[in-house]
Amino acid sequence: MSALFGRRLRRGATTTAVAAAAIAALSASQAPGAIPSGPGGAQAAADANPPADSSATGNSPYYTELPPLVTPDKPGTSVDLPALGTGPAEAGIPASVLAAYKQAEQSLAETKPGCNLPWQLLAAIGKVESGQARGGRLDANGTTLAPILGPVLNGNGFANISDTDNGAYDGDSTHDRAVGPMQFIPSTWATWGQDANGDGRKDPNNIYDAALAAGEYLCHANRDLSVDADLRQAILSYNHSQEYLSTVLTWFEYYNKGTHEVPDGTGVLPVGTGPADPVPSPTPTPTPPPSPKPSKPSEPSPDPSTPESGGAESPSTPPGGGSASPSPNDPGTPAPKPVVKRIEKTGTGTQTAVAGSQFTERASVRAVDSAGKPVADVPVRFEIVGDTDARFTSGKSALTLTTGEDGTATAPPVQAGEQTGEFTIRATVDVKNVAGVEYTASVTARQADGLARTGDKELTAETGKEFADQISVKATYKGAAASGVAATATMITSAGSSVPRADGPYFKDAAGNPLRELKDLKTDANGALQLPKIYADDTTGTFLLRIETEGGATLTVELKVTAPPAA
Repeated sequence: MSALFGRRLRRGATTTAVAAAAIAALSASQAPGAIPSGPGGAQAAADANPPADSSATGNSPYYTELPPLVTPDKPGTSVDLPALGTGPAEAGIPASVLAAYKQAEQSLAETKPGCNLPWQLLAAIGKVESGQARGGRLDANGTTLAPILGPVLNGNGFANISDTDNGAYDGDSTHDRAVGPMQFIPSTWATWGQDANGDGRKDPNNIYDAALAAGEYLCHANRDLSVDADLRQAILSYNHSQEYLSTVLTWFEYYNKGTHEVPDGTGVLPVGTGPADPVPSPTPTPTPPPSPKPSKPSEPSPDPSTPESGGAESPSTPPGGGSASPSPNDPGTPAPKPVVKRIEKTGTGTQTAVAGSQFTERASVRAVDSAGKPVADVPVRFEIVGDTDARFTSGKSALTLTTGEDGTATAPPVQAGEQTGEFTIRATVDVKNVAGVEYTASVTARQADGLARTGDKELTAETGKEFADQISVKATYKGAAASGVAATATMITSAGSSVPRADGPYFKDAAGNPLRELKDLKTDANGALQLPKIYADDTTGTFLLRIETEGGATLTVELKVTAPPAA
């Protein structure tokens, strides 16, 4: 461990000094959210040195670059972020990364309200751990385009952590490596991994899953991150280093002053220490051919993505002379991101499911621009609204997904609960003047289309006595056991009537009074239903008991009451 810290301190001596200066300046400013000092400060951090494998990252390397001392915007502007804001490059957070941090904050505000996790803390850790997923190089689902792996933790200058996942996450079956945009080691991910995007997988390479997992990890042990000591303890539990604490707190303060969204893949990647793998450039520079040929004036201009000239040109003097203003087709000028003008439904209008089952249809929307063309990489929030216990299959009532190349985002299936009735699945985007769309969904009661007795013994009793045998039935739906189906049992006057009798066999209510109609019965998990005991009054004869279920299944049972034998 000392070798690891020594290597960090030697490598980061300059940035540590800058970090200290930055922290001092920010603390002295007394600005909102300025980095506090006190219990849990430098000395407490220096004393915190548990084993490396007890941290989220295994104490893997991290980026040590600090933000500029100039605040990105006026205090408080990070509350209402513009869709594509402007400001210092370092204040820009890629759209999907930002959406994942904010989704994690909202989720934990519901499940762990006492933690008070701010998304800016996740942003600070994500910046230091992976440069915001390497500048937001993510696919439409929020998964990194290439794995982000830390160095092999084999004790050679780093912690020594033997393999815990058989290489499933990090590709190394001998030692562990930190994985993904939040740099979890596999053993930690096994405990804290989450499925935040509802795709049925807990993927440390997915920014939504990783951000929520990081939030859960920071909040554990009943921490309140609005308390200075808990905040510092949480950060140190992520990576045991005073330099790490200082760097994260500096970025935390910076993001608290304001941020803006930038398109995925265009975020600024810090320099310095970081994950071991080479970082792919968002716009790779083509390798010049060995023997460049000068272009002829009469020939068409070459494709800018494969220039023939290998010579260096001055940035202010374009090839062939002329204006130095960048052309709209200049490969160095990013194309303007399409603007979303509306979202539209791509699924069916109404969705229906039986209580306890999964909806077959899924809510899906497409984001389009003013010309009706699809817009990719748009975060779409799906939310279940209304008086219902239905949830997405991830167990959540709200989640955010990103549109693909076809502009479409599709919510995971919805699992119906036991509560029947209608509710709404709403899809919205955080773009001004773009209205959301809604799907109407309904949950119907469980049904049965078959009902049969589980025994065939004749049911008889003498007057004034109880029937010796209780009636048991089994309900089925399409040949399978129908669980949770509502049923009624009525002593009827005749086969063609549904009116309860006033005499004859009866059930008893809670007070022991005769009752000839039972409601609110329900089959068990195996579709079985056992009726309570039945009693005979002083009327003899053959009587009919009708059992009916939701869905129309009906069964009629005969009850015989005889006079007692002569003395």
